[in-house]
Amino acid sequence: MVEAAPLVCSSYTLGTEVSFADRVRAAASAGYDGIGLRAENYWDADLEDAAMLAVAEQHGVRILEVEYLTAWGTEADRDEAQQRKEQTVFAMARAFGVRHLNAGLLEELPLDVMADAFAALCERAGPDLTVALEFMPYSGVPDLATAWEIVAPVRNAALIIDNWHWARAGQEPAGLDPIPADRIVSVQLCDVREVPMHPPRAESLGHRLPPGQGYGDTVGLVRALAAHGVTPAVMAVEVISEELVARGVDVAARVSADAAREVLARAGI
Repeated sequence: MVEAAPLVCSSYTLGTEVSFADRVRAAASAGYDGIGLRAENYWDADLEDAAMLAVAEQHGVRILEVEYLTAWGTEADRDEAQQRKEQTVFAMARAFGVRHLNAGLLEELPLDVMADAFAALCERAGPDLTVALEFMPYSGVPDLATAWEIVAPVRNAALIIDNWHWARAGQEPAGLDPIPADRIVSVQLCDVREVPMHPPRAESLGHRLPPGQGYGDTVGLVRALAAHGVTPAVMAVEVISEELVARGVDVAARVSADAAREVLARAGI
């Protein structure tokens, strides 16, 4: 059996209206090893870094994921608000000891423009941080091959593989073949509905299913990654579900964690 990476409750799994204290408490109660935070969660907490770390330590969890770097494709997109967010994400990572940062790009731009912009983003992050790019089928980086073409030349860059995006982009395990296993630093577990919604981004941002409870073969993806030698820094659970969040933070944490543990056990992790 392959040793499991820390199990992390991603930010959106518990919704956007959850206090930092409740987020930590619910994740700990559900048996998560850590939590993820977006810049917005960090601002809303309005606490010193040391105080946030103390709350997490009190409950026996760690802050293991920070996000989300967006709108970095052109200088016009990098307005003052985006630049502030970018600097906040960098600062969060260093304050909490997180070495990889989640990034994505919605804007559809020429590949060379995206590659140059991503390299510049990684340079701004600095050599002590790894920028992990997430492909999304409705975005400028729609599939694994495109993401790898952007990431490959950059030393402090890596990939995120999210099962929702993997399934909806129609990816296959053979797509992993050219990618060194150590360049995949985060795996995000969830599942997809039987019939895709339109537009797809609406499904991604509110109608995901717990891992192993849909039609995306989450177990198969985890097995394929393990067979490829991937040992991610985190195994994140990103079940973005309006229905689950409406049932309360404790239910969302427990249901998502239990489903993820079942998938990992079935996959031999």
